[in-house]
Amino acid sequence: MNFVLDASVFFIDFPLREPVYTTPSVVGELVDLCAKCRYEALLAAGLSVKPPTGESVARVKEAAKKTGDISVLSVADQDIIGLALDLAATLVTDDYAVQNVAQELGVDVRPIQMRRARAVSWRFRCSGCGRYYRHTGICEVCGAEIKRKIK
Repeated sequence: MNFVLDASVFFIDFPLREPVYTTPSVVGELVDLCAKCRYEALLAAGLSVKPPTGESVARVKEAAKKTGDISVLSVADQDIIGLALDLAATLVTDDYAVQNVAQELGVDVRPIQMRRARAVSWRFRCSGCGRYYRHTGICEVCGAEIKRKIK
C-alpha cells in the first residue's frame, strides 16, 4: 500500500511503512528544524518526493469547488490530493478540508491524531446582511465579508 504524506506527518513521530511519497510543495512548507530532521530521516528510509500531474490537480480543484473547500486549500493541499489520485494511494493527513475533498474523489484517507472527518457541504453567508452566496469574498450589497458555514 502506498501512502502520500501531508506536512503534519513531519511534525510528529508517526510510524510508516514503505513506500511513502510527498510533494515538493509539502517539502517547501517544512521550516521547523524538527520537521526537517524528520523529513531527512524519512528520505533516507525511502521517502519519494514527486509532483502530481496537472490532470489530477485539475480534478482536485473541481472537487474542491463542488465541496466548497477551494478557498481553504493551499497549493500543497491540492498537490497531495492530486498525487494520491495519481498513485491510487492512501492520504495521511489531519486536515479536514483535505479529507473532505479526498473523500469526494474516492481517495482513501488515514488520519494521524484526529478523528476522521465526516463529509460536509458548505454554504456561504454574508456576515453583515445575511445574504447567501456561492463563494467567499465581499458582499456586493453591504460590503461585509462572506463566510463559509456548514450546511
